[in-house]
Amino acid sequence: MKLSALIDALAFLAVALGLYFAFIYAPVENVMGPIQKIFYFHVASAWISFFAFFVTFICSFFVLFTNRYIFDDIASGSAEIGIIFCTIVLITGPIWAKPIWGTWWTWDPRLTTTLILWFIYVGYLMLRKFLDEEDKRAKFSAALGIIGFIDVPIVFFSIRWWRTIHPNVLQKGGGGLAPEMLTALFVSIFAFTLLYIMLVVKTVAIKHMFRRYEKIVSNKGEI
Repeated sequence: MKLSALIDALAFLAVALGLYFAFIYAPVENVMGPIQKIFYFHVASAWISFFAFFVTFICSFFVLFTNRYIFDDIASGSAEIGIIFCTIVLITGPIWAKPIWGTWWTWDPRLTTTLILWFIYVGYLMLRKFLDEEDKRAKFSAALGIIGFIDVPIVFFSIRWWRTIHPNVLQKGGGGLAPEMLTALFVSIFAFTLLYIMLVVKTVAIKHMFRRYEKIVSNKGEI
């Protein structure tokens, strides 16, 4: 079995396991009820978006110092996937907030900085679309990938630096979560991590094939 196929199988099994732990294994929260279960996907998506942007951040340095396009492929692919997970965060958050806070959105520091993070990496992807020259696109994107990551620790520490109504469950003691809920959360994070790895592998492979296609066209004038 190829490594990519193995990753696909593991990701599929992990996601299925994550769904079981979130909806069946973890108990229903006494106050919030079933709506609380969106928490497992919301938090896992947030952590994976942070990790995806961190990968973009690291690979952007390699782009600048090695000039190898494989790192540009990984950086851009990871940013694309990070945007997907960050979008999930911004969608699931208001779905939870409406019945709990009574409003879809509030300009809370955590929410605001997360929205800014989303715009930063949307800008990253737009920059790549506007630049046709490969070398310039890689280096300019790398610079933005490094600078844009500054907002990630700001998002993470926002609930510690400013007054906020956003709950802080990832703290010592699990933020009051029942052991079964904490287990379900870790399983969800693990499942989303494997899903992220699977998507990165496929995205980078597609980018590599497209790069080879462009070289064939530029060298021969035809396929």
